[in-house]
Amino acid sequence: MTTPTEPPLLQPLRPAPQRATLGFMFRHPAHVIALGFGSGLSPVAPGTVGTLWAWLAFVIMQPHLGDLQWLLVLAVGTLVGWWACTVTARNLGIADPGSIVWDEVLAFWAVLWLVTPAGLLAQAVAFGLFRFFDAVKPGPVAWADGLFKLRRGQPIGWAQGFGILFDDFVAALCALLVIALWRFL
Repeated sequence: MTTPTEPPLLQPLRPAPQRATLGFMFRHPAHVIALGFGSGLSPVAPGTVGTLWAWLAFVIMQPHLGDLQWLLVLAVGTLVGWWACTVTARNLGIADPGSIVWDEVLAFWAVLWLVTPAGLLAQAVAFGLFRFFDAVKPGPVAWADGLFKLRRGQPIGWAQGFGILFDDFVAALCALLVIALWRFL
């Protein structure tokens, strides 16, 4: 018989890690948001699928929203997303699950909003750059990704929920810097 490394009373109260499913998504409104309205349930590359969903949603919403409305969508989306990502990560028992894609949605909306007006090719380049920085996590993105990681025995909290969003915002900033440099040259 094995004994736990910590007495049972001192072990963090965290659910056993579970997989996001359609049933899980509909158990709480936060899950629907954090899982990108189902796009994060993709069994293959959920971050990429979430970003594609964000692109489609942007194309649909863009003609109806001005700069002030986009700023409001991003600000409210960040606050609501912080809550949704925290609740969903806690309920999944995983600090930064791949199925949470609201971070990709918000960050890519910010990229598209800031490069607009842009044709399809420019949007595709923005998509590729954002996915590169988000997936590969070079330099500042890796720093941002590690900033809010859990320490041993620490429960999933608001810091991890914010961390889920933060590294994608840094990836978006890196993509925007490359685009700005490209336009400048």
